[in-house]
Amino acid sequence: MFKPISKPIFIIAAVCCIAACSPKQQEAEVTAPNTLSKAEIADGWQLLWDGTTTNGWHSARGGAFPTRGWHIEDGELVVEHADGAESGNGGDIITDVKYHNFILTAEFKITEGANSGIKYFVNPEVNNPEVGSSIGCEFQILDDERHPDAKLGVRGNRTLGSLYDLIPAPADKPFHPGEFNKATVKVEGNHVEHWLNDVKIVEYERNNQMWNALVNYSKYKDWVNFGNFEEGYILLQDHGDEVHYRNIKIKTLN
Repeated sequence: MFKPISKPIFIIAAVCCIAACSPKQQEAEVTAPNTLSKAEIADGWQLLWDGTTTNGWHSARGGAFPTRGWHIEDGELVVEHADGAESGNGGDIITDVKYHNFILTAEFKITEGANSGIKYFVNPEVNNPEVGSSIGCEFQILDDERHPDAKLGVRGNRTLGSLYDLIPAPADKPFHPGEFNKATVKVEGNHVEHWLNDVKIVEYERNNQMWNALVNYSKYKDWVNFGNFEEGYILLQDHGDEVHYRNIKIKTLN
């Protein structure tokens, strides 16, 4: 004769199953800030920032990591609020290593009215302005609603996610104010893409006549070989506004 399982045993079994199989628990383990999943490691991803130290980064002006203007808090790399000046506080920071073909991802959270940027193909030994930010192609980080730079430039090419001062991101891009958003830059040879929260928002080809004409119509027209370098450092910009970064990862391609 069939004998039903007693209720207490059933409840214990169900609880054990939930504890062992909870999708939320598994998701938390995979997406813990500043860590790599087993799948990411197998796919060749690396942490570009470890979440606790300044290892792998230094001042774009040379030497050590800035002693002011930046701090680490609760697994976040924070650009501190100052007066909004471009590289006027601690200054920009760049990676210790140059990169050629890669996929870069970084999560960012902007405060009200903030401005920052993620730059690539940065070569300060060639293009090194006496004041202001180091020169490179830029994934613009900006509060479009409150920062005046969003209204400058041409047709929105200084708004969030744009290739700064060159190619505008669409106005209906998937941005979540007050939350962490994911920026992605993908470089394969002369083909470059900007993604925001896993949606492609900018795409372009460099090292050609059209690209050079675009640069010549921008603020970068006088900088040597702008955007055409084979490799360069990756940069996080200090623009005197508070911006938080985390989960900075990179996968090098061929």
